Amino acid sequence: MTEKKPMHIHIIGVCGSFMGGLAAIANQAGYKVTGCDEGVYPPMSLQLQSMGIDLIEGWGIEQLDLNPDLYVVGNVVSRGNALMEEILNRNLPYVSGPQWLHDSVLASKWVLAVAGTHGKTTTTAMLAKILDYAGLNPGFLVGGVPIDFGVSSRLTQSDFFVIEADEYDTAFFDKRSKFLHYRPRTAVLNNLEYDHADIFPNIDAIETQFHHFVRTVPSKGALIVNQDSPALSRVTERGCWSEVIPFGGAESWSYRQLNNGEHIEILHNGVIQGAYEPSFFGAHNLDNALAALLAARHGGVPVEVGLRALEDFGGVKRRMELLGEVNKIKVYDDFAHHPTAIKATLEGVKQRYPDSRVLAVFEPRSNSMRLGHHNAYLSDSLAIADLVYCYTGGLDWNANELFASIGDAAFLSDDINVMTRSIVENARPGDLILIMSNGGFQNIHEKVLDLLRSKSLK
Repeated sequence: MTEKKPMHIHIIGVCGSFMGGLAAIANQAGYKVTGCDEGVYPPMSLQLQSMGIDLIEGWGIEQLDLNPDLYVVGNVVSRGNALMEEILNRNLPYVSGPQWLHDSVLASKWVLAVAGTHGKTTTTAMLAKILDYAGLNPGFLVGGVPIDFGVSSRLTQSDFFVIEADEYDTAFFDKRSKFLHYRPRTAVLNNLEYDHADIFPNIDAIETQFHHFVRTVPSKGALIVNQDSPALSRVTERGCWSEVIPFGGAESWSYRQLNNGEHIEILHNGVIQGAYEPSFFGAHNLDNALAALLAARHGGVPVEVGLRALEDFGGVKRRMELLGEVNKIKVYDDFAHHPTAIKATLEGVKQRYPDSRVLAVFEPRSNSMRLGHHNAYLSDSLAIADLVYCYTGGLDWNANELFASIGDAAFLSDDINVMTRSIVENARPGDLILIMSNGGFQNIHEKVLDLLRSKSLK
């Protein structure tokens, strides 16, 4: 009797955080996995290659010779892509990444999905950590690398699967938000603001996708909803068929900060339910933690157990990640790329380190930022910092005009090397250099650290 060969999937656009995580899960599930992308790069390329997943650079049609059973298509692929055009012309089988994930993995799981404009990655990592600490051994797919796990995704035999639920579109042939494929039993609605100007014309369009997401949660499921978000209130007012577990209000689940945020009490209707001393800081992360606690509680994990897990939460790479310290100057990396997230991050840093100067180094890289959709709030959010460095390459707006209110505290440049030298020249012992971008930022992080090290040796 011949052994049955594993199903072969070829993933088009495999190096993105979601599709790379999906590839790892498929590999763990026993599929033969290959993939391609444009600009195959670390760390995702190294993570996939370490699993034995063959990667191909570019979109050459010779990849059809691999003869996979199915092509799994990421949303980086559009019409005109040479490989995709040939797949369509030959009528070969293809599916979107989110659809494949649901049909192959999520359909049999208790899915806990975390949605929201800000904090999805951190909240998802916190939730996975809590369930793991409780012995539930969850599978997960996170849009970053939780330091506690060292990988962005894993598949287990557990009934539970935790997933970061992104509102970005699914594929060129499916313009619904990705999260509509996940069908969660527990859904976190962390917050909602306007973003992704390249695909959503206004916040109403995003609210409609969130409303559709709410429609996929069963009546025996639950929605963990932030009461402080007017947009989420509008979403749930459009219709809700599941239990709603609100947080953020005095008459629901909330938290109280003591000792400058180092000791946190969790309250329900004003009554203390437990306390912890988190390793993270900032009101935004305390909101994330509360949402994760409540989602885990819906899955059967007591709040007290969740609190003990969060005291040992290691964080997520690129979310207030300390990259190094030279001559008492700390260099942090953060993914903040929206005015609200930038402001929350800076306020959290200032609260935790009130005696330190903060040098905010920012790249307006997202489509919404480059198009100027957040300009009304951007300078105010960055003005919390003591010095502001903004990279101006590729912008469709006048940075000098926008940051005029910050005055001499703002340094604007389209040259990374010039910016790096200015940062290092102005930094002094006790400072925090906070680098914020949702991309690689031309490796300015290492350039700053290298120059700081060189300066300290002189």
